[in-house]
Amino acid sequence: MKVLVTGGLGFIGSHTVVSLIENKYEVIIVDNLYNSKIDVLDRIEKITGVRPKFYKLDCSNSEEMDKLFSQEKIDSIINFAGYKAVGESVKKPLMYYENNLDICFALFKAMEKYNVKNFVFSSSATVYGLPDKVPLTEESPVKSATSPYGETKVMIERILKDMAFVHKDWNIAILRYFNPIGAHKSTLLGEDPNGIPNNLLPYINKVAVGELKELKVYGNDYPTPDGTGIRDYIHVVDLARGHVLALKKLETNPGLVVYNLGTGKGTSVLEVIKAYEKATGIKIPFEFAPRRDGDVPENYASTEKAEKELGFKCQYSVEDACLDGYNFQKAETERVKNLIHKTAKTL
Repeated sequence: MKVLVTGGLGFIGSHTVVSLIENKYEVIIVDNLYNSKIDVLDRIEKITGVRPKFYKLDCSNSEEMDKLFSQEKIDSIINFAGYKAVGESVKKPLMYYENNLDICFALFKAMEKYNVKNFVFSSSATVYGLPDKVPLTEESPVKSATSPYGETKVMIERILKDMAFVHKDWNIAILRYFNPIGAHKSTLLGEDPNGIPNNLLPYINKVAVGELKELKVYGNDYPTPDGTGIRDYIHVVDLARGHVLALKKLETNPGLVVYNLGTGKGTSVLEVIKAYEKATGIKIPFEFAPRRDGDVPENYASTEKAEKELGFKCQYSVEDACLDGYNFQKAETERVKNLIHKTAKTL
């Protein structure tokens, strides 16, 4: 089966590509490299022994997508493409609405034209808004999200339900996942954003290797046991495997299905810091800062449905993810230093 993975060189996308290849799928990656790096393609090949076909394209461009679908006989799509920073979306809402929705419009048009029937959508627990209670189940109400980023997920889910109503032969998996962390055991794949990261674990990683002085913990006055936000932190390798299981589910022609992908357990920011220190032996200095716009106090999943229908169960702990994330960041920092040294010697 030939699977198109949009945003396939990004953090979650690259890990999912590895898992797909390991499960004998033929993968085509589309990525415009806005928030990813081309050398990830080499790393995927090093891990799997397979170099996926790659197209540098903007998924929001309908003409480019039409041309791609006319060249490749695609069976299924997993869509990771889109802007994803909550804070940035609050400051730049139009950019988020335009880009994230246009990507899906271009893909849906191509699906209709080229008779592609299977679609896995990278959604988010942010669609639950400010939860009435936790853990969140797939039947928990989808609300107005707390950020424009989240609202794009709500809108696309609604569009997918409308498309499923019209296209009875389409099979769509909406995966609402929680907070992906960690890295591949090889230390070749992980999350290494530029500047000060938006997400907790990359931020801690950069403090651990000395790239940043200290961690800022946004908010210590939430109505939680230690005052910091509680999230469901899932190892990215577990999350990637969940996408493969969802794709296998679509092969049974289930129509539209929705699954939470998480661990089923909430962990506070301070608990993550302690887990990181325990896993790595490195003390993480931090200071409290004001809450960020768009953040909610508590958010974690019920994973019963995914376990029952997909056979999905997490294999890795938060401590495992902390250690894998640190090992990746340490290796990545060393790779950058070696590259700079090598470049300087040739000048």
